[in-house]
Amino acid sequence: MKRTVRRSGIHIPLLAWATVVGLPLLWMALSAFKNDKEIIDDPFSLPSQLHWDNFGRAWSQASIGRYTMNTVIVVCGALVLTMTLGAMAAYILGRFEFRGRKIVYYGFAASMTFPIFLALVPLFLVASNLHLVGTLYGLILIYAAYALPFTIFFLTPFFADLPHEYAEAARIDGAGEIGIFVRIMVPLARPGLVSVAIFNFLGLWNQYLLPIVLMPDEKQFVLSQGLAALAVNQGYQSDWSALFAGLTIAVVPVLAVYIFSHRTIQAGLTAGGLR
Repeated sequence: MKRTVRRSGIHIPLLAWATVVGLPLLWMALSAFKNDKEIIDDPFSLPSQLHWDNFGRAWSQASIGRYTMNTVIVVCGALVLTMTLGAMAAYILGRFEFRGRKIVYYGFAASMTFPIFLALVPLFLVASNLHLVGTLYGLILIYAAYALPFTIFFLTPFFADLPHEYAEAARIDGAGEIGIFVRIMVPLARPGLVSVAIFNFLGLWNQYLLPIVLMPDEKQFVLSQGLAALAVNQGYQSDWSALFAGLTIAVVPVLAVYIFSHRTIQAGLTAGGLR
């Protein structure tokens, strides 16, 4: 009896939270299949029929397709750069003793506490002088710089606690440090690498503040900027169905990544916690 009451005490708040989070998503997805009259007249009803043309209109006429492609290019490029540099830096900080190692590590950790909006003006000036403003490759570099501190902070304990015997055996067999890192340490740290890559993907995909400052050209907008512009434009045109379809298109990749990788995230966090 006590166990049942205890479980109910845990499950009821979780169920309430899932309802608060899930209902707006469900309402958004259902509205994406309605026409504008149904959305205005009866916003909480089921669609009378599925209007798939809303997605086609949002993808082509509202430029969601171009915004999505820009986002994919920027996020994938930034992820590759972040994971490559972050893993190498975390490996060095976690496995080698040298003067100033802790200062560097805690410097990366402290940088995560700095509010990004305080750095927007100097960041814009530096990016403008380097001709990075309004370019996809510029946003890739800035996204990577933005995500590196968290990546290094997360991965350093993973590399520090990996068994030393494998590396010593590889050195005896004649392997160099690069070979040990690529062939032994990276596969052993895979749970942590995958987890932090997923966290970075979710954060960068939903990033809004950096592109709104650094990407003034509408043709180079990423998805978050495009959706904001779409909300303004479609509001004037009263094309609410295309707006909801665009929002649904933006949410689907994030949901898919989380649904297919939540066990990996849990495994990575559990492994990190056990260490």
